Amino acid sequence: MKGVTPLPAGFGIELDSLTRQLTRELWFGGSPVRIARLSRAGQAAWQELKAGLVTSKATGVLARYLTDAGLAHPLPPPRPAYGDVTVIVPVRDRAGLLSRCLAALGGEHQVIVVDDASGDRAAVARAAARHGAKLIRREVNGGPAAARNTGLAQAPTELVAFVDSDCEPSPGWITHLAGHFADPLVAVAAPRITGRAAAPTSAGRFAESDGALDLGGRPGRVRPGAAIAYVPTAAVLARREALVKLAHDGQVFDESLRVGEDVDLVWRLHEAGWRIRYDPSVQVVHHEPATWPELLARRYRYGTSAAPLAQRHPGDVVHLVLQPWPAATVAALLAGKPATAAATFCTALASTDQWLRRAEVPTSGLTRATAEATTQTWLGLGRYATQFAAPLLFGVFTAGRWSQRAAVASLLLGPPVISWRKGPGTLDPATYVIGRIADDVAYGLGVWAGCLAGRTIEPLRPVIAWRHLRIDQKENPRHEQFLVRDGRRGPAPGT
Repeated sequence: MKGVTPLPAGFGIELDSLTRQLTRELWFGGSPVRIARLSRAGQAAWQELKAGLVTSKATGVLARYLTDAGLAHPLPPPRPAYGDVTVIVPVRDRAGLLSRCLAALGGEHQVIVVDDASGDRAAVARAAARHGAKLIRREVNGGPAAARNTGLAQAPTELVAFVDSDCEPSPGWITHLAGHFADPLVAVAAPRITGRAAAPTSAGRFAESDGALDLGGRPGRVRPGAAIAYVPTAAVLARREALVKLAHDGQVFDESLRVGEDVDLVWRLHEAGWRIRYDPSVQVVHHEPATWPELLARRYRYGTSAAPLAQRHPGDVVHLVLQPWPAATVAALLAGKPATAAATFCTALASTDQWLRRAEVPTSGLTRATAEATTQTWLGLGRYATQFAAPLLFGVFTAGRWSQRAAVASLLLGPPVISWRKGPGTLDPATYVIGRIADDVAYGLGVWAGCLAGRTIEPLRPVIAWRHLRIDQKENPRHEQFLVRDGRRGPAPGT
């Protein structure tokens, strides 16, 4: 791995919750999933690394590989050294929420409020003055991207934070996230965005339990095709140098995008070689709509960003990844052919078992993994169909045969029911399931609208993952070269 920048001394790592050590040399996990085969040098470095912090080039390079692959997550130094931070808050009206946001920031850092042509400029100015924030006014509304660019141009510090006016950061959030910037490759560190409803309505409680910006409690590296493909810039800490290097015609955020400009920025940073980290140990509250029309309209707007993002980043906007054998098994079950489904499942087991044995990888747990892959394919297909083919599903459900209605019901109801059972929400199951279906349909309509406007169907195309599970492996006399390349997405059938 020539040219690899080691994770700096003082960092620790923690293994991802899904990472498994199969043997002394084999590790399973990551995002996308892979099997890592450590060389003798890699195994020695692991023995040193697991006992403490990065202390040498060898442990630093191994830590870099493990954290880049998603097999582990970096633990920054406990007391990060960082300079001043400028907080940029774009706003259009919402003076009350702005005041709450500025109060939560606590005046610890310099704050720039960018008024993006508010209707009531005086109210925004009073809120900024009350909390000692610098105010910049835009005469013409340009959207979140333009407002952030305006604020960034006035930020003198190396680290900048972007916080939307409807967010309330927790105390010390910048200090905690700043530790990630001890890694010279980190451009953005993002907290978990949790919802808080404006009123205890059913829509508000749904938004709290299944917030569109909440990416969950599992940390990770952010990149297309990974478990965490993007982070919203509703609240992030960023390295100014990395942002400025991306500027085109003076724009860091693409001002032609009214929605999805944050996803575009994150993906451009990734393409430029920077690391983006999601750290859910830090939480920021986001105020959610209290009515279903507001909530569903927002999801529709989010959906419209899929087409322009797909045009800017070909292959990165993927709503469904199908593995051939699990997909064939699910198709047979939905068609009411259990014998065919059983034969397909057994074929998947046999082919994967044979491939793993040739690669000298243990096959214990393969049956359970294949069953899990089949279940996830069913859930993914159900949500995809709800988002993009809901009228067809409802038509079949009302006019089809009993077996067809049962298959459609499993696709419609399976994903939200499973999500409700796993989630900590306060909604009753019926309200949650209906809300989730409506949420998916609204998002799908937005995607369709964006595709029609952009004359593309790229975001609607499923991806077939033909390739087997990658295995990263290589013996090499260079002490720091533990593993072969980092491959593309596509786990093996049944794995």
